[in-house]
Amino acid sequence: MESLLIAFDSTQQALRAEMLLEYADIEIDICPTPKEITAGCALSIEFPSAEINQVKQIILSENVEIRGLFEKTFDGYVQIQ
Repeated sequence: MESLLIAFDSTQQALRAEMLLEYADIEIDICPTPKEITAGCALSIEFPSAEINQVKQIILSENVEIRGLFEKTFDGYVQIQ
């Protein structure tokens, strides 16, 4: 299954997003931010790409500050938003 990654600039925002996404019953994994993604926070959240619309809606409606949404490609991560 394809998965996407959310990177953050602060741990506080990462933990807030984790709580909100879990509350919405979205299957997530907290993981270290890959070194090729420059972000202010060492934590990222991985989630199934099928959930992208719901994830974006939660991030927007709750004003969660993110560094970006990333897709894993053959040779690294590409920012998609």
